[in-house]
Amino acid sequence: MIRNSWYVAGLSRSFKYRLEKKIITALPIVMWRDQAGKVVAFDGRCCHKRFPLWDGKLLDNGILRCAYHGLCYDSTGRCVDIPMQRDLPISPVAQLHAFPVVEQDGLVWLWPGDPAKIGDVKPPRIPELVDARYEAVISDPPVRVRANYRLLIENLLDITHFFPLHDGNIGDLANSMIPVGLVEGDIDGNPKVMTTRSVQNYKLPPYYRRWFELDMVDRHHTHCMIGPGLVRVQLRLAPPGRLGTDDERGYILCHTDTPIDEHNLEWHWIMISRADMRFPPDRSMTIAQGMAFEFPEVVAQDEWALARQQEMLEFSDTLSDNSRYREVNVRSDIGVVHARRVLSKMERLEHNQPFGLPAPSLEMARYASDTQAGGAAA
Repeated sequence: MIRNSWYVAGLSRSFKYRLEKKIITALPIVMWRDQAGKVVAFDGRCCHKRFPLWDGKLLDNGILRCAYHGLCYDSTGRCVDIPMQRDLPISPVAQLHAFPVVEQDGLVWLWPGDPAKIGDVKPPRIPELVDARYEAVISDPPVRVRANYRLLIENLLDITHFFPLHDGNIGDLANSMIPVGLVEGDIDGNPKVMTTRSVQNYKLPPYYRRWFELDMVDRHHTHCMIGPGLVRVQLRLAPPGRLGTDDERGYILCHTDTPIDEHNLEWHWIMISRADMRFPPDRSMTIAQGMAFEFPEVVAQDEWALARQQEMLEFSDTLSDNSRYREVNVRSDIGVVHARRVLSKMERLEHNQPFGLPAPSLEMARYASDTQAGGAAA
C-alpha cells in the first residue's frame, strides 16, 4: 500500500460532532468534526493502553475521553487529563499522532503517510461537485470490496472487461475493439495516467441507448487515474459529426479508491451530469438520478470480479513443477501497465528503495508498431 498520498476518508456531510472509526492503509484512525467545524483525524489508539478511541466519548466541552481509563484529548490530539494522576504534570509524549485532512468539493481527504512528504501534492479536485450547472449522485454508504485497491484502478483503466462482464448493460464486444490511447502527466503533484478511446459511427450498448436516446454515435471516452485515490471517467456521445455541439450527451463518473488494508477497499462512485437534463426512461428523475438508480447493477458485477481476482492473488505463484504463474499483457493493457509502473515507483520512493522494473508478472509490455507482433508481448 502507498501511504504518501491523499485518499477520501468520507463525505463532508457524514462528519458530525461524533466519533468516526476509519481504517485507512491498515492504520486505525479516529475522526470527528470539532466544535469549530473542522474535521480532525488522529491515531485511533489511546496512548495509554491502545484502547480504541472511537469507542470513547466526545464531551460537551469538545474533549475526547477514552472509555477505558478516562484519558482526555483536545481537538489538537494533546492529552489534557489523566484522571488517575492529576497531581503530576502530563508528559508531552501523551499526544495523539495527527493526520493531515483537507475538506473540499464535499469530500474529506486524508494523508495517512508522512506529513513532511506532502510538499505541493494537493487532493484531486472534482469541481463539478460545487458547480450549479451539474448534478451529482454519490454512493453512500461506500461500496466495500474484498480486494486490493489497485485492482479497482486497473478495472477502471481497462474497459475491455465491458465484454463479457457488462454485456447487456454498458458493454458489448465492439467496445473491446476501440483503439486505446495513453496520456501521462501530473495534476497538482499527483501522477496522472489516462486512457483515451475515440470511435465514430459506434452503435451504443443497451444502457447508453436508454439513458441518452441515441443509437449510432461518435464517442470519446477517457479514464484518468489521478494519484491512487481517484479515477475520473468522462464519456462524451453525440450523433455522428456532432461532438462538441448542443447535441452532445454523456457523464462524468468519479471513483474514489481508499485502501482499508491489503485485502479490502472502500469505493465511492459519483455520477455527474448536466443539471438541466431529464432521464428519458422516467422523466420524473434527472439524468444523474436515473443513471445512478441503474448503475448499481454494473457496480455489483465489478465487485464480484474484483473479489474473485483477490482470491486468486492469495494463491502462491509457484506451481508444482517449480515453474511460476505468469500474467500476460495484451495491447489494451497499456494503461494498466503504466499505472502499475507509476504506483510501483511511488511505493519504492516511500520506502527509499531504488526504482526498477516491477516484478516479472507486472513488467512492461512491449507494444509492437505493427500487427505482425500481435500487438503485445509478455
